[in-house]
Amino acid sequence: MSRTVFCRKYQKDMEGLEFAPFPGVKGQEVFDTVSKQAWQEWLKHQTLLINEKRLNAFEPSARAFLEEQRELFFSNQDVEQAEGWTDSKS
Repeated sequence: MSRTVFCRKYQKDMEGLEFAPFPGVKGQEVFDTVSKQAWQEWLKHQTLLINEKRLNAFEPSARAFLEEQRELFFSNQDVEQAEGWTDSKS
């Protein structure tokens, strides 16, 4: 049976992740407050950012940028967009 969380992005009860996406306090916070749907949407957006901005995920500055963007994304604030990208759903 799937677990339910109150998703901070969508502000409603939704299906939660099966496990914390990364170790530590921040991973547990995502596990407790982010829905599976919101996490999948973040992964897609993160991939666009990494590719468009040619980020190296091993560099501390890139990791810090992605962490900042992740927090903005889940808080429904403005996030960086890949230049020229348009969401096919729009």
